[in-house]
Amino acid sequence: MSAFTEREALWGALARPWDLLIIGGGITGASVLREATRAGLKALLVEQRDFAWGTSSRSSKLVHGGLRYLANGDVPLVRQSIRERQRLMAEGHGLVVPLDFMLASHPKEGGKHWQGRAGIFLYELLTGRWPRGNHGSNRLRELEPSLVQEEGLIGVPYDEAWVDDARLVLRILREAVAAGGSALNHVRVTGLLREEGRVAGVELTDTVGQRSATVRARAVVNATGVWADSVRAHLSAAPKLRPLRGSHLVFSSERFPLSHGISFRHPRGDRFVCIMPWEDSTLIGTTDLDHHPSLDQEPSISPEEVAYLMEAVESRFPSLRLTLDDVVSCYAGVRPVISSGASDPSKESREHLVLEEEGLVTVTGGKLTTCRAIAHDALRALRRRIPELAALKPEGPFLGTAPALNEVSLSPEARTRLQGRYGADAPALVAAARPGELHPVPGTSTLWAELRWAARNESVVHLDDLLLRRVRLGLLLPRGGEAYLPVIRAICQQELGWEDSRWEAEARAYLTLWRIHYALPETPRPQHIGPPGSITLAS
Repeated sequence: MSAFTEREALWGALARPWDLLIIGGGITGASVLREATRAGLKALLVEQRDFAWGTSSRSSKLVHGGLRYLANGDVPLVRQSIRERQRLMAEGHGLVVPLDFMLASHPKEGGKHWQGRAGIFLYELLTGRWPRGNHGSNRLRELEPSLVQEEGLIGVPYDEAWVDDARLVLRILREAVAAGGSALNHVRVTGLLREEGRVAGVELTDTVGQRSATVRARAVVNATGVWADSVRAHLSAAPKLRPLRGSHLVFSSERFPLSHGISFRHPRGDRFVCIMPWEDSTLIGTTDLDHHPSLDQEPSISPEEVAYLMEAVESRFPSLRLTLDDVVSCYAGVRPVISSGASDPSKESREHLVLEEEGLVTVTGGKLTTCRAIAHDALRALRRRIPELAALKPEGPFLGTAPALNEVSLSPEARTRLQGRYGADAPALVAAARPGELHPVPGTSTLWAELRWAARNESVVHLDDLLLRRVRLGLLLPRGGEAYLPVIRAICQQELGWEDSRWEAEARAYLTLWRIHYALPETPRPQHIGPPGSITLAS
């Protein structure tokens, strides 16, 4: 059955009774759906744009242990983050990848230098290991030759992990659907149904087929992230969120080689910048700014943010002589942060919130790393309405077991990659590949076969769904992969069922989207952009 046929069949079944309806197809909504299906519920997830369209495809790509929370004394949250990271690395091997990190610090930073070293010492103990020795100047020169050579500079090592965030969402969703759950993208909630003063369902509009439906459920979860207040507004509830934008620059690993993640203080303040290897690139971020444009608009990096991040790169890697011409792509995401009224955006808590209002359970905030634990917190709030949830074990498995791949033409690295990103689908993906499609797209580790599989099976509605989220070629290749569109068309057009006019319209729309939101702004400023603190970075 094609993805289009499955979509039509599911739309026709919306009138049936549901146990749980989840609004939002990011990491939180996907995790709630997965755990709800594990409890045997008839659960439906709807997403107004594409799966992982929002924050969940625009993160810093880190599955981190919560080092920054130690500054607030939140040791329990750090322990939880470390535990959840270990789980994801074990169950998502090949998708969640261990990464050696280090804090580049100098005694001239004063108390901040010693505070950072002490924080990592405690963090390492919480991970269950005795802290390692610091890297001195000579060792730093061996490990990262392009890092600035400064007498007295040390590297304080600690553990992190990186992830393809959108693929994590897709794997969780597909495993939930395989276990009996249902999910629809490009379906917007236009209203909440209330019966006897409680939310009992939603009104939906299919933005693809231009049709509407009414769906009833025993419980409704609002997992829309930064849009959570928009859903709550149907209940006239007061806003809770402070949308904060985080932006990143992407360089090719050939131009910006790096084998470790490196965090350091920006030269004009105390905020930390992280530069790390990711996929076949090097990533730098992130900013932390109040985001004022409409949330329905695709977010974009600002010229000021570009200048701020480039200043950080130039301060620590001057020998590379990197310029704006070396930036392959950039992206921006908006975080759903619970507002406390703090003057500095970076001082806001990153903890999540679970709130019940007139029967609607809202879950928002939090971090990708703790997605499973957040989902359990949301489902616990539903136990009075759905008693079956009491049997759900909080310490059970999260991701399914990925079967072995026996294709001899695949390298060990490619096998691990496919198993991690596609889980139980990996053997079928390999079997569907045509001659030559198990080779990588030049300049990346992405196999051509991944494009065919996604186009055939992963609910692709628009070309940007495919190139920005199912695979990440839009971030990894110059001009969003424009040079490879003819090859991508030959592989994917028939799988998508698009006529020539549809493909050409989608290609034009994708390239326009990329130029506006994933290329550098037209007027970046290379000079300093204001006094310290005018733009801050999340620590």
